[in-house]
Amino acid sequence: VVLLGAAKAGLIVGEYAPSLVKKAVVGTGGADKAQVHAMVSRLLTGTVIDGPDAADALAVAICHAHHLGSMRITHHRLG
Repeated sequence: VVLLGAAKAGLIVGEYAPSLVKKAVVGTGGADKAQVHAMVSRLLTGTVIDGPDAADALAVAICHAHHLGSMRITHHRLG
């Protein structure tokens, strides 16, 4: 239902495997939750991260931003 709502609104939706999110944020797909939390804290200096679920959500957002940036660069070069 959530994906359908996003599609109807014309939003770009991304789905990422946990190992891809970890690799984008920490540099290795086998990182543990503590490593992800620590790196998100470093990348988002000054942000109060309210627990491991919040760190995971922010990690997914960082991963998505990286992939959107890569897609724009690729599209620009090909376009």
